[in-house]
Amino acid sequence: MIKKTLLLFAFIATFNYVSACTNFLVGKAATLDGSTLISYNADSYFLFGALYHYPAATYPAGSMLEIHDWDTGKYLGKIKQVESTYSVIGNMNEHQLSIGETTFGGREELVDTTGVIDYGSLIYIALQRARTAREAIKVMTDLVAEYGYYSEGESFSIADPNEVWIMEMIGKGAHNKGAVWVAQRIPDDCVSAHANQARITTFPYDDKNNCMYSEDVIAFAREKGYFKGKNKDFSFSDTYAPLDYVALRACEARVWSFFRKIDPAMDKYLSYIKGETAERMPLWIKPTVKLTAQKIKDYMRDQYEGTELDMTKGLAAGPFKTKLRYSPLTFKVDSVEYVHERPTATQQTGFTFVAQMRSWLPDYIGGILWFGVDDAATSLYVPMYCGITKVPECYRADNGSLLEYSPTSAFWIYNSVANYAYSKYSFMFPDIKKVQAQWETDFNALVPAMDKVAVGMTEADARIFLTNFSNSQAENSTASWKKLGEYLLVKYMDGNIKAEKNGKFVQNDHKIPPTIIRAGYPEEFLRQMVKENPGLRVKTAEEMKNRK
Repeated sequence: MIKKTLLLFAFIATFNYVSACTNFLVGKAATLDGSTLISYNADSYFLFGALYHYPAATYPAGSMLEIHDWDTGKYLGKIKQVESTYSVIGNMNEHQLSIGETTFGGREELVDTTGVIDYGSLIYIALQRARTAREAIKVMTDLVAEYGYYSEGESFSIADPNEVWIMEMIGKGAHNKGAVWVAQRIPDDCVSAHANQARITTFPYDDKNNCMYSEDVIAFAREKGYFKGKNKDFSFSDTYAPLDYVALRACEARVWSFFRKIDPAMDKYLSYIKGETAERMPLWIKPTVKLTAQKIKDYMRDQYEGTELDMTKGLAAGPFKTKLRYSPLTFKVDSVEYVHERPTATQQTGFTFVAQMRSWLPDYIGGILWFGVDDAATSLYVPMYCGITKVPECYRADNGSLLEYSPTSAFWIYNSVANYAYSKYSFMFPDIKKVQAQWETDFNALVPAMDKVAVGMTEADARIFLTNFSNSQAENSTASWKKLGEYLLVKYMDGNIKAEKNGKFVQNDHKIPPTIIRAGYPEEFLRQMVKENPGLRVKTAEEMKNRK
């Protein structure tokens, strides 16, 4: 179902999924304005960040839909097409239904290489065919039951303006059509998260309104010898995706870091993250304060600041406190395996979003996909209304690629800024955050005004109005980011710093800086340098005089 033009820019190779994506989920009673929220950092070294668009369409009877694996583009087969589909902008459709994911992998033998439906196709087909989260769950589970599930174990965030659900799914192995799965509704006043580790443990079998599951989710585990206890003790995560240390330190740690920001009591689970204690974190918690879309954007930029896992500290951060860690995620020293810290905000993000669904507005106005590309820490979340009819040129999937630079592609412009900033992060990151805050403050002020104008229009006129607004904000902010990159290049050229006053570079009449700030290295780094190479010490005049 992915268009050929999109296939060129989708995931082109599989990778170690333990280093992949992050999702946060927020119920409507946990937010300040009553909206529901889900977020997604789509992380892959093989993903070109773009905003995909599937226009609403009708199809003649008997039409078939080709399925290509979202990761590789591999042709998997055909399925029956429905009579009509909904418009989809990124990971939100015109009815405000939104879906995100993280891959947990799970038991390798349960991957069905003969299946036809992969996780990416599940997401985008469901968005084209469903209006609500419950409908999406039925679409997705019916599809894998009929055609087979091709991918590894997956956690999905599925939300509409009223309900937020987490669903976890894994296949049954080659030539065994279908999947085992569990879906739970997040309480309205709670938040949840998942980050490449299955998180549903035990679940309420009799609460049909808030919990759904495949009929054989336990029976299949017994058949395979994975589980032998009582039904009430069955844990989906522990059975189908047993924890190891990397899952704790690189995956569950991201959930912990989010949870601790909204409830300080969650700090106690640091020992769990470090593999010292076994008590698992709850699937969801009640935040101590009401959340906003902006707060979730900020949390998606987390780099473990303020904790002992802080990515901007220590030897690996270098002298200028960069969060960049070169892959692979795990490495060996003297045959002993180690793992880098893995934060929510990471350099390999292709695209990122915070989906905001607002029940009190018409769907085409109520849904906003706050969208960005590349590293969330150094990117912008730009408002893309779900009712728009085209995507900005800067976000188009055919504007550049991973192997083709485009000067008008947001992905390449944001990457240019981020990659330069990694070299002198402690200096450049504050400059980026300043511009980031200015733009997002303006967006947050503009959106209510745009809502008010759009509500007074016909739907057709409102869609045109919101399309123009979303597209212009994307293009203007991308152009601004290009200017930011130019500013950083000038200011930090060759590792030195040009002084500023009142927002302008200090210069003489000949446009030459009267002085250059040579910041050098932090003292702790200098001490390490001279410890490793004491010969760097400048010999005194007396020592030079007494040379033999």
